[in-house]
Amino acid sequence: MGYLNLGNLRTFILMAVMTAILMAIGGLIGGQGGMIIALLFAGGTNLWAWWNSDKAVLNQQGAVQISREQAPDLFDLVADLARRAELPMPALYILQTEQPNAFATGRDPQNAAVAVTEGILRALTRDELAGVIAHELAHIKHRDTLTMTVTATLAGAISMLGNMLMFSSMMGGNNRDNQGSGFGGIIAMVLAPIAAGLVQMAISRSREYEADRGAAEITGRPLALASALAKIANAAGRTVNVPAERNPASAPMFIINPLHALRADRLFSTHPATEDRIARLQAMAR
Repeated sequence: MGYLNLGNLRTFILMAVMTAILMAIGGLIGGQGGMIIALLFAGGTNLWAWWNSDKAVLNQQGAVQISREQAPDLFDLVADLARRAELPMPALYILQTEQPNAFATGRDPQNAAVAVTEGILRALTRDELAGVIAHELAHIKHRDTLTMTVTATLAGAISMLGNMLMFSSMMGGNNRDNQGSGFGGIIAMVLAPIAAGLVQMAISRSREYEADRGAAEITGRPLALASALAKIANAAGRTVNVPAERNPASAPMFIINPLHALRADRLFSTHPATEDRIARLQAMAR
């Protein structure tokens, strides 16, 4: 129950921050009327994100749900780890990309999903894959998935709004009102993704350490996860994950940053250094 209350509280705080950002942008563009419109937009976006953000993220990433008949070994591995973690069996998805990676989503353990890429199934040993899946299950158990998924959705909405404002300002005329709107649109386009990235950095880094620790406790093999992180980080830097590049706000959800040195990588770099995570897992093993 403690995790539930804390997880929901963090999500409510996140929604409030995102709402304030949207209202500030609305006020900058349209004064008091713009703030009211932005508040209504934020309220609708928050409600939609609470109930549908997990499905939206899975769709954005091109995730395909699989059954035990399609992948019995993987399904049984996840089921065994979920039992050890005292969690319900999550829905299982495959991401059709060669980049080895994984993430979890869902508003609570009863409505959770774990997604792994085709690449990770080929790149890791069974023990290493177990460590990665246990990491995602730890996120589910700690109620991190709701906040991370809602963050990805709202940050994407803010970035989209900034781009829309920029486009509308470019299409406007040359009168004074349009010039003001154009200036506001430029500011919105610049500040919106930065604000979203700052919020994500504030909530994401410590959670990866906590999920690594949780995974080590579930599997009893911290070095297997350390080995998996090293392999994933090395391969992720050489393999482009196209769906993630198209939706960079989802990057904090993955176990390793999936972005491939493009401009958005700088805005949405929320993961702690892989070397630090490996060192902590090695210390746990000792």
